[in-house]
Amino acid sequence: MPRNRKRKGRPVSGWVVFDKPVGMGSTEAVSKIKWLFNAEKAGHAGTLDPLASGMLPIALGDATKTVPYVMDGAKVYRFTICWGEERSTDDREGEATRTSGQRPSEADIRALLPQFTGVIMQTPPQFSAIKISGERAYDLAREGEELDIPAREVEIGSLGIVEMPDADHTVFEIECGKGTYVRSIARDMGRELGCFGHIAELRRTEVDPFTPEQLLTLDALEAAAPERERDGDKLLPPPPDSFGALDALLLDTGAALSFLPQIVLSDDAARKVRLGNAAIVRGAGAPIEADDACALARGRLVAIGAVEAGMFHPRRVFRD
Repeated sequence: MPRNRKRKGRPVSGWVVFDKPVGMGSTEAVSKIKWLFNAEKAGHAGTLDPLASGMLPIALGDATKTVPYVMDGAKVYRFTICWGEERSTDDREGEATRTSGQRPSEADIRALLPQFTGVIMQTPPQFSAIKISGERAYDLAREGEELDIPAREVEIGSLGIVEMPDADHTVFEIECGKGTYVRSIARDMGRELGCFGHIAELRRTEVDPFTPEQLLTLDALEAAAPERERDGDKLLPPPPDSFGALDALLLDTGAALSFLPQIVLSDDAARKVRLGNAAIVRGAGAPIEADDACALARGRLVAIGAVEAGMFHPRRVFRD
């Protein structure tokens, strides 16, 4: 019989709105945060390339159950396009594949922006995490394969110029939906303008429903983390009662669901819901019908579910 392996780490839950530095991959960031908190499990809500910096929401413990809601949220990026070169990766890390001495005017760029606003068709970069016949596109691209990646529909809420510091660079801000590749926007704008272009800098400033004020740097997290004793070459996990300062930086699991209808439960109703039972929705302004809603007791998330005919039916429940 297979044995149930005991999870390593603490059963800590909540969100870290991490300010990922340039050069760190998203998987590396998750591993670092998981290690700092000595958490059982962790995951992120939307990949950021190593070249990019900024907001990478990382879920710990039960908060991983709310990741899909954050993945679907709108995102805001500030990015700089360098004109005159198209590159294999559509950012500064790739090799130049096309060049031009032409540079766009501000008027030319502004005239083009409506084509990149609203629901548009976009082809992901050759170096992307898109799967082609079961393999990641970036793995195939590194082997020298020229990929035929189909275009897909993405939604861009707004796209505007922030500044043009010189003829070679333009800084933009974009608000977009899930699955949008900013690198593709730089590539496609450069082609439309006839001057080519690639991403020189990229920073994600917002991931709905989180805000820039909630960002935490690696330095701030490391300063709050408990010290670890060394056993030879190995660092030992700190005692469970030494994480107070670090845990105080966590956002509650329910912070990811602030946009959903909120249902307040009594302690007795919360116990029943955690066992998978339905509960009567009470209170002024409480929804009678809702495809998605979250139930709370004493300000803590109890469950995500649906409201039907004034009854809350849990789909996912959370620890007390």
